[in-house]
Amino acid sequence: MRKVLIVTGPGGDAQGWGDMKVTETMCETLNTGDLAAEIAYVTTTEEFLQALSSRRYDIVWSALYYISQREDIIGLGEVNEWVADMLDERGIPYIGPNAQTMKDLIQKYETHRIMHENGVPVPAFALVSPGDALPEVAFPAFVKPNCESRSVGISDGSVVHNRRKLAERIRYVHEKLEQAALVEEFLPGEEYTVLMLGNGRLQEILPGLVTVDKSHFGRHQILRSDLRGVGLTKISIPADRQRAQEARELTKRATDALKCWDHVRVDMRVDAQGRLRVMEVNGIPGLKPVKSWSPQIYSLYHPSPGGPMEEYRNMLHLIVHSALERHGLGSEKKSGTGKEP
Repeated sequence: MRKVLIVTGPGGDAQGWGDMKVTETMCETLNTGDLAAEIAYVTTTEEFLQALSSRRYDIVWSALYYISQREDIIGLGEVNEWVADMLDERGIPYIGPNAQTMKDLIQKYETHRIMHENGVPVPAFALVSPGDALPEVAFPAFVKPNCESRSVGISDGSVVHNRRKLAERIRYVHEKLEQAALVEEFLPGEEYTVLMLGNGRLQEILPGLVTVDKSHFGRHQILRSDLRGVGLTKISIPADRQRAQEARELTKRATDALKCWDHVRVDMRVDAQGRLRVMEVNGIPGLKPVKSWSPQIYSLYHPSPGGPMEEYRNMLHLIVHSALERHGLGSEKKSGTGKEP
């Protein structure tokens, strides 16, 4: 039997797959079949290292990019101790992309830069840190925080049509969200989100079309934070097979360029010329049963007679077993006590 140490903390909701209730559901779901799981809730680096040294496990699955007391936003600040770095230093296997990829994914500008350099189509983009001059951009433009997820900091005001509004929105990101602003070309078309699960022979790339009833939009058809997690956002299998295949191919190119493993989600949107552009790659996607996009997409493609919770279990087990195989741990059923670091 393989053992999974699930790591979370105060930042688990803002940074990762969800709050403590979601984590407990994950743990309960993983404690079936040939897997066992337990949770380490950590508030400091010292608590994290203590959990690593005192628990017995084969692999770690963390909801945290880094240990933080913040529950509202990711916000990086001066971050020196990344969870994946500490795991790498100790030779501990973990689920998810490596430390460098995690750093690149949490900082959207780096994600865009790497994809652009590898020929993956992204919107035109510019990073604006406090004190930087206002960039020359085409309007309308889209302004968002560089290091957030879950549409934090996104509203109708994110779409700007002139330099005065551009300066105002950049200042909002600097002052309210305490980070650099990413200015992008505004993409007005349909939105897709693509689930990448597993690696090698176990990898699946599953596209979903994101829709919201137009009555819920404001001035612009954008996914504001208040539209998420309240049942207003719908995911469906794209009816346009050609577009779905395009989304799969873009996801493969993007995740290969960024060296993504195990479980990530790629968001993309159609530009004014009708072309798909990749907007973001989420390194720790939400895992709330039924409501988060990853479980929703998986269920669309893998309906089970046992219903959504059985589908959820199958998805989590796929992620863990694929990661175990990637680390050379296999997925054989054993009765040992797991790894003791």
